[in-house]
Amino acid sequence: MIYAGVDIGSTTSKCVLIDENRKVLAFEIMFTEFDRNASGEKILQAALDASGLSIEDIAYIVSTGYGRKAFLRTNKDIPEIIAHAVGTVEAMPGTRTIIDIGGQDSKVIELDESGAIARFEMNDKCAAGTGRFFEVLTQRLLGIEMSELSGLIYKSKNAPTISSMCTIFAETEIISYLSQGVPKEDIVAGVSRSIVRRVIGMGKAGQMSFKEPIVFSGGVAQNPAIVEEFSQHLGKPVTAVKLPQSTAALGAALTAMKQYEKEKAQ
Repeated sequence: MIYAGVDIGSTTSKCVLIDENRKVLAFEIMFTEFDRNASGEKILQAALDASGLSIEDIAYIVSTGYGRKAFLRTNKDIPEIIAHAVGTVEAMPGTRTIIDIGGQDSKVIELDESGAIARFEMNDKCAAGTGRFFEVLTQRLLGIEMSELSGLIYKSKNAPTISSMCTIFAETEIISYLSQGVPKEDIVAGVSRSIVRRVIGMGKAGQMSFKEPIVFSGGVAQNPAIVEEFSQHLGKPVTAVKLPQSTAALGAALTAMKQYEKEKAQ
């Protein structure tokens, strides 16, 4: 039996295929289109093509993410918080705290000893502390791609303080620093630190103590310098998931397997 997890996020769509032994057969990712249903169909097909399977091989599909309810082919949809928890624990057993920074939101999830969600905090009302915040402030203003962030952060010698977490006001701060001749690498490091502080503050406001092990997921987690920044600010080790953008889709795929077996047994 083959099970599919489809995560239709605001920025990217992901799909994970697993077999009955929980083995990952494929993981694919692409940018989300305006038509969320079409995005779900395309990312599912990409995963099928990569694994040499066909749609007839899929026993059950679970969708998650912002566009989960728009995906017509899904058998069931689940909230992304649940999907992230299930997928992260599968990828990194024993996880107690998840820090996830996606394209349009950031979240901190605390798990109990069994891996169940104890509490969570989520910022999805503005770009502050998200991948979009990085993109607007570094890509558009500085011409820097997300993949270049770590290399520049490591070169920074005197990161300025980006005090505003509003994207518009932070942009004004960056323009001011540029006019003063502050190097790009220092500005990028300043943006990184402001996001780290924002996300940690959000978690602490939700009464989270950042229990270990702490796992970092989402597209921003592909930057080791930012992973290290979280570790330094928390004074605790933070580890990035091997495929940081896959956890919600993996959680959805595992839920698909569990739901199929449950329905079959009824």
